[in-house]
Amino acid sequence: MRTSILALTGPFLALAATPVAAQDTAPPPPLTISGSATLVSDYRFRGVSQTNKRFAVQGGLTVAHDSGLYASVWGSSIDDYVAAGSDQEIDLIAGYRTTRGGTTFDVGVLYYYYPGSGGAKTDFVEPYASVAHMIGPATAKLTVNYAPKAAALSIGGGKQDNLYVAGDLSVGIPTTPLSLSAHFGRSFGPSYLTIGKGYSDWNVGVAYSWQALTFGVSYVDASKAAYAPGGRNVARAGVVGSVGVSF
Repeated sequence: MRTSILALTGPFLALAATPVAAQDTAPPPPLTISGSATLVSDYRFRGVSQTNKRFAVQGGLTVAHDSGLYASVWGSSIDDYVAAGSDQEIDLIAGYRTTRGGTTFDVGVLYYYYPGSGGAKTDFVEPYASVAHMIGPATAKLTVNYAPKAAALSIGGGKQDNLYVAGDLSVGIPTTPLSLSAHFGRSFGPSYLTIGKGYSDWNVGVAYSWQALTFGVSYVDASKAAYAPGGRNVARAGVVGSVGVSF
C-alpha cells in the first residue's frame, strides 16, 4: 500500500520539496511503534518445543518512548499440552532500556498469559534484567529471569519459583546481510519450567536479511529429555527454520 500511495501522489512530491526537507531534519518522534510477524518450523522455549515440534505462527508489537520506557505484546501458537489445553501464548511486557557508551541495560517484567486454559492456574510473572555490550560488530549479552513462587510453576502442589540465566553472542558479518548467533542458558528449579531440578539449553544459528525479511536457521538442543503426552521427546536436538518480517 505504501508503494501505491507514493506512485499515485508522485506529481505532488515536487511541489512539497521544501516541507519534506524540513521534516528530514526534524528530531525523531518521542514515541515509536515497531512490529514483527514470524513463521517458525518449531517454537522452542529454552530448548523445549512448545508446539510438539511443529510449525508456529508468531507476532509482536512494541511501543517505545525516547525516555527508554517501552511496552510490548508478543504471541505464539502452542500445543495444548503446554498450558492445560490453551493453544496460545501471549506475553505482555513492560520495561526500561538505556544505553551508555556501547553498553545497554534493560530491566522489565514479563507476564505469560495462556487464554483458553479452562480456569487452570497457568499464568505467571517473570521479572528480567539484561546487560549487553558491543565489541566491534559483535554483541555479548547476559540475561537473568526470575519467576517468583506461583501455583502455575508447581509440579507437585503449592507454589514454586524458577531462575533462568543465559548468555548470548551475536555478530553481523561486515558487508554482508548475514549474522551469526550463539546462546547458552541454564534453568534452575525444580518447577514446571525445568526438567527435574534443572537443565541447560543451547543453540547456534545464522540469519540472512533481505529488505524487511529475515530468514533464519538454527540448531537447538537441551541437556535433558522432556516428553509430551504423546510420548514425543520435545527437548531433542533439532534444526529450526524461520522467516519473519519486521515493520
